[in-house]
Amino acid sequence: MSELYAYTDGACSGNPGPGGWGVLLRALDDDGKIAKQRELKGGEPDTTNNRMELLAAINALESLSRPSTLTVVTDSAYVKNGVTGWIFGWKKNGWKTSARKPVKNVDLWMRLDEAQVRHQVTWKWIKGHAGHAENEKADELARAGMAPFKPKKSKS
Repeated sequence: MSELYAYTDGACSGNPGPGGWGVLLRALDDDGKIAKQRELKGGEPDTTNNRMELLAAINALESLSRPSTLTVVTDSAYVKNGVTGWIFGWKKNGWKTSARKPVKNVDLWMRLDEAQVRHQVTWKWIKGHAGHAENEKADELARAGMAPFKPKKSKS
C-alpha cells in the first residue's frame, strides 16, 4: 500500500494578473521511497493568487483516475481553512458567508468540494518559501504554468 501526496501551489504576477498553478503528485512505497511521481501545471492570463491555489488543489484531485486516500499539502491557509472549515457553513447558508455575502470564488469552491467527495483527503498546511523541497517544486511548476501568460519584456 503506497502513500499518496499532492503538493500544491499557486502563483500570480500582480493580484489580479497572469497566474499559474502547480502540483507535485508523489506516491511512496512501503519503505517511504518514491514509487511514482507526476507533475501538473497550468495557468490563466487574468486571475488571482487564491484562484490559482484553489485550481492547484482541484487539479490534483481531478487528475486521480480512481478513488484514493491522499494528503494534500498546501501553503495556502485560504485553501486549507476553507476546505476543512468554512465550506460547511457556506454550503449550509446557500454558498453565502456568515455576513450573508456571496462566497468569493464560489465556482472553484464548488468544484473543489465535488472533486474531494470520491477521495479520502487529509489537508495539511505548511509555510511557503521555507525550504520545503516539495513545496518549492510545486511553486516552480506554478511559475512555469504562469509563464505563457506573462507579458513579454520588450527589448529597448
